[in-house]
Amino acid sequence: MSVLAGALREVRRHQLYGHVKKTKNRSKFLEFCRYLRSLHPADVRIAIVCDNYSPHLTTKRCQRVGTWAAANNVEIACTPTNSSWLNRIEAQFTALRYFALDGTDHASHKAQGSMIRRYIIWRNKHAEDKRLRELVTRANVA
Repeated sequence: MSVLAGALREVRRHQLYGHVKKTKNRSKFLEFCRYLRSLHPADVRIAIVCDNYSPHLTTKRCQRVGTWAAANNVEIACTPTNSSWLNRIEAQFTALRYFALDGTDHASHKAQGSMIRRYIIWRNKHAEDKRLRELVTRANVA
């Protein structure tokens, strides 16, 4: 069983959104994209920055991601291979590991998912926390 933590950092409001899922596949990715789209008016173009993990990509065999994005005023932007540091969300994962996961040994993925959800709630209430800001700034190398 794997845990997929997807996240969006809304720059303007300093908010982090995430979903924790048991599987990592194109259907779950599109579900998360639909959620992100629902956070903004349909006439506002949004960009979703992704790594090159296969469920994020449009392929000849499966065009669902590209078709959905084109129909919903969304741009899917993928970072180059081995360049996850270009994706600004990665620094948020550094903070999540530091504040919520380091030094823990969760009995289950459900318990770990609960901790991640609690962290996101805390992080959004304390977006200007000095320790959080310093950690994210250090992790942002791009």
